[in-house]
Parts: sequence; structure tokens; C-alpha cells
Amino acid sequence: MSEAKFKETFTIGGDLTINRLGYGAMRITGKGIWGPPADHDESVRVLKRAVELGVNFIDTADSYGPYVSEELIAEALHPYADGLLIATKGGLLRTGPDQWPVDASPEHLKEALEGSLKRLKVDRIDLYQLHRIDEKVPAEKTFEFLKQAQQDGKIKHIGLSEVSVDDIKKAQQYFEVVSVQNMYSVDNRKWEAVLDYCKEQNIAFIPWFPLNAGNVKAVEVIQKIADKHGATVHQVALAWLLQHADNILLIPGTSSVDHLEENMKAADLELSADDVAELDKI
Repeated sequence: MSEAKFKETFTIGGDLTINRLGYGAMRITGKGIWGPPADHDESVRVLKRAVELGVNFIDTADSYGPYVSEELIAEALHPYADGLLIATKGGLLRTGPDQWPVDASPEHLKEALEGSLKRLKVDRIDLYQLHRIDEKVPAEKTFEFLKQAQQDGKIKHIGLSEVSVDDIKKAQQYFEVVSVQNMYSVDNRKWEAVLDYCKEQNIAFIPWFPLNAGNVKAVEVIQKIADKHGATVHQVALAWLLQHADNILLIPGTSSVDHLEENMKAADLELSADDVAELDKI
């Protein structure tokens, strides 16, 4: 792994400096992100190997499993190494596999936050992200709860997920927004305006679903560039994101050590100006 490339970092909230290629811990659960993983020991190995490979940013949520992902992280990695940032999220309920009803009421968030603190075995969550703004709850109530939890010392920094620029500006009236996690990829740029706003504000932008793969033409373009570099389509998609904006943090997820190692090699892949121009056109 080329050291210079992998040392690219971003500082969240002015004091949490992390490597821009992290790990998303959604996939270490069962089918439909429900229940335990098919291979518990491999999931533990994945988490340990991620840290060995230089990952110091792991993204999870109480809803992954539910609870399974946070429990496995604590089992594999607690006590946590200095400088390892475990970010978690709250604001979704789970009623079954692939079902994600939103509940960002203060009552639910209080329960979710307390549960995350307990499962992760920490006194404070260094980065707590609101999984969704809830249409059934006035946003002010949700933001006031998060602000209070921060003042109480249970949360250090606060982030948001699947939000517009207006949503971010509204939240900024209550607390500093240090991260935004929106669906975004080389072939799905719906949130480009949010990325631009985050860049201006020095907010970390964390794309989830980094390869949409629904666009066959896009995959053909990516595949052509991947073949040229002897890389995979996923590695090219991740490398493009790393080169596209310096405030992008990546959290590719997997439940296999081999796939994890393959994803991490995206940090080595230097796309040429021509490659980037081709990908930008998608």
C-alpha cells in the first residue's frame, strides 16, 4: 500500500484526524441487515484486520442488526486503540429484515443513544449521527435533544444523514454539524450541492452506497478503466471518490477479509486526469 497515498487524512470537528478510507460495519449482520452474521468469527476477523490495515474510522448504527454491529465492534476491538473513531447513528426502528421505519423523537433517540453507549462500552460517542430527519417530529425537537446530549457529555460531535443543504443549515442553528452521510457515487450525484456546501463548511461528506451499479452504461465505463489498471470496478469507484473531493470519507462495508483487503487497495489506485474526465461524464 503506498504510504503517501494512504496517509491522506481529514480532521472531523477540528480534533478527530482520521484516514479517509474507513470501514462501514453494516454488512457484519445477517441477511436484510437483520440478526447475527452467517459467520460470526469472520466478522470479528474483518474488524480486527481493518484496524491492522490502518482504518481508524468505523461507521455503524444501533439499527444494524439491530444492535449486532455495535456488539461485534465492542467484542472485536474494545478497549479501543487510541485514535480509533467509532461513529454510530440513531433514528431508525427495525421491524424486520430490510425494514427501516424512522423515529427521531427525543424519546426514541434517548433510548438509542443510551443503548449505543452501553453496547460500545464507552461513556461518550465521539461522532453521533442522526440517521434520518423524521417528518412526524418537528426537526427542532430532534436537534434540541442532540444539542442537550452533547452538552451532557454523551456525544462529542454531531453529524446528519440523507439531508439537504437547508436541513444542514437548520441544524447548524443548534450545533456544529461535522459530518453528512448521504447516498452518493460516481453514478449517482443527486447530492452534489450538499457535497459542495460541506466542502465550503469543512464538513466531512461520507457517501454510502459508493457504487450505485444500477446504471449499465456507467458500469461499462468504470469496467474499462478498471481493466486498464488491473483493478476492480469497486476499487475504481472508491478511488474516484477519494480524488473527487478532499472532504470525502469512505466507508466501504464487507463481511469478508478478502473483500476488505481488496477495498483497501483503492487507496493505491491513482486515476489519471483522463480517467477522471471519463468518470466525471457519467
